[in-house]
Amino acid sequence: MTHAQPLLSRVADAVYWMARYIERAENVARFLDVNHNLMLDLPKAYTGQWQPVIDTTGDSALFRQRYGEATQQNVLQFLAFDPGYPNSIYSCIRFARENARSVRETISSEMWQQINNLYLLITEESRRETPASLPAFCHAVRMACHLFAGILDVTMSHNEAWHFIRVGTLLERADKTSRILDVKYFILLPSVHDVGTPYDDVQWAAVLKSVSGFEMYRKRFGRIAPERIVEFLLLDGEFPRAIRYCISRADRSLRAITGAPAGTFSCASEQRLGLLRGELDFARVEPILTAGLHEFCDALQTKMNTIDEYVLNDFFAQQPAARS
Repeated sequence: MTHAQPLLSRVADAVYWMARYIERAENVARFLDVNHNLMLDLPKAYTGQWQPVIDTTGDSALFRQRYGEATQQNVLQFLAFDPGYPNSIYSCIRFARENARSVRETISSEMWQQINNLYLLITEESRRETPASLPAFCHAVRMACHLFAGILDVTMSHNEAWHFIRVGTLLERADKTSRILDVKYFILLPSVHDVGTPYDDVQWAAVLKSVSGFEMYRKRFGRIAPERIVEFLLLDGEFPRAIRYCISRADRSLRAITGAPAGTFSCASEQRLGLLRGELDFARVEPILTAGLHEFCDALQTKMNTIDEYVLNDFFAQQPAARS
C-alpha cells in the first residue's frame, strides 16, 4: 500500500498533461483555420490579422525574436510545426504521446493508437516541402483530436484516471476560451470606428467559430450581439466550451476523485475550483462588462493558473514526462 501512491501520482500527472496537450493542439488548429477563413471575409485593409493569433498565445515576444513579422507562413510554422516552441501543434502532440506512452497500462490500446496516428500525421506534414492547404491540415488535426475524445469516452473506464483527464481537458479549454474572448476588443479590430459595423459582426462570428460555438449561439440568441456572445462564452451552463460549463464539470470530476461531500473540500485545489464555480454560477454579464471584460478575463486566467498549480501540488508527487 505504501508503494501505490507514487504510482498513482505519476499516472494522474501523465494523463492530466496528456489531456491538456491534446486539447491545446485542437484549439490551435481551430484558431488557425478560423483566422484563415476570416482573412477571406475581410477587406484587404485588414492586413494584420495574423498578429492576433500570436497575441492570443501570450508568446508574442518569442515569436518576434524567432520570426519577426506575423505573416501567414511565419505564424503557421510557429504554431503548427515549430519543434522548439512548446505550444506548437507538433510539440503538443509529441508531449501528449510521451505522456500517453508512460501510462499505456492505464489508457486503452485504442487511445494509444489514435495518439500515435495523430503524431504520425503531424510529423509527416511537418516534413513536407510544400505543406497541404491550411484548412485541410487544420481539419485533419481537429478531427483526429475529436476522435481521440470519443475513443477516450467509450473505451476507458470512467475511473479516477478518467476524471484527471477530464480536469486537464476542461481547465485547458476554459483557459483558451478566456484568452480568445479577452483578445477581441483589444487586438482584433484595427480601429474603434469598426465597432458596430458589419466588419465587427464578422469578427465576433469568428470569435464564436474559434470555440466551435457559432451554430449553438445562433440557435439560442439569433443575431450577433457582443454582450450576448460574452454571456454565452463566459456564463452558459450547457455549451461545452463555455467557461462556466468547463469549470462546473472540472469541479464535478475533482470531487469524484477526492470523494468530498458537497459543500466541503478536502484540498486547496478543490477549494479554489469550488470558489470559482460559485463565482461563475452567480455572475451576470452586465456587471462584468461595466467593470471591464479584460479585467474579468485576466482575473479568470490568474485563478485558473492558481488552480492548476494547486492540482499539481495536491495530487502529483513527481515531475511529468513533458510539461509546459
